[in-house]
Amino acid sequence: MIFRGLEEAAGRFGPCALTIGNFDGVHAGHRRILRRVVEVARERGWKPSVLTFHPHPACIVAPQRVPLLLTTPGQRAAIMLQEGIEQVLILPFTREISLLEPVEFAGRVLSQALDARAVLVGDNFRFGHRHAGDTQLLGALGDRFGFVVEAIPALRLRGRVVSSSEIRRLVAAGNVSLAGRLLEAPFALQGEVVSGQGIGSRQTVPTLNLAAQSGVLPALGVYITRTRDLAGQRVWPSVSNVGYRPTFDGDALTVETFLIEALDGPTPPSIRVEFLRRLRPERKFPSADALKTQILRDVARARSYFRRTDRSA
Repeated sequence: MIFRGLEEAAGRFGPCALTIGNFDGVHAGHRRILRRVVEVARERGWKPSVLTFHPHPACIVAPQRVPLLLTTPGQRAAIMLQEGIEQVLILPFTREISLLEPVEFAGRVLSQALDARAVLVGDNFRFGHRHAGDTQLLGALGDRFGFVVEAIPALRLRGRVVSSSEIRRLVAAGNVSLAGRLLEAPFALQGEVVSGQGIGSRQTVPTLNLAAQSGVLPALGVYITRTRDLAGQRVWPSVSNVGYRPTFDGDALTVETFLIEALDGPTPPSIRVEFLRRLRPERKFPSADALKTQILRDVARARSYFRRTDRSA
């Protein structure tokens, strides 16, 4: 269940085991906290719950540092529910919320409105006006307001601290394969299929053109991808290009996906493109025929990739 305000959640949310944060991308470190929340809630008969925010708090407190996001609030909530979370409060982050002192946030929000009985957060968690509260203060306020606090250490994978900012950096650099490991799922873009200019169908190969919803885009280039029909169950191996179509002097950024297997039915109204590995940078070719030849090479490499991964699955 998704709640979108304190008034809507009050009296219905608790008793709960709760975690708090932005959770952009819902990466491996987030997932570890979510699974612990579910474990604690089941032990005590409470509701496993999440408090997250929209817009990102930086929009209010530091507009000059607002990050591009990996996921929309709805996408984050969907992943959380898959992890066993039963309810998510997407709290509108307002100036009023930003001015709450730690004691007010703990008392009015966590205790009174949400009836939290356990609060589980990362060990670098900060809260309240000017980030004045830390996990030590949260523990003391938990003693006062009747909830236990558990601080969970940051997760390290492949020598890196798993964080949303690190994943954003990897995606922006084109390293989608490592980003996927930190996410525990492929980095993906999803949105409506929109009309292109028809160049692919006339001169190279037909593609699906995606109107992406999230803010972070992979580095310009060609990727091995998997494409899912969001309105149905169809899934295709694919090759996708993020770029400006320099061979045709394009001036608008596009995300174009070539399905390796036949469409076999109507064009999907919306798709999810999962980025698995970068094949090459985008570059300008001397002709449409030269580009088509390169696309067929890219498809051959993608087919080989899927054969290897299918055998190892």
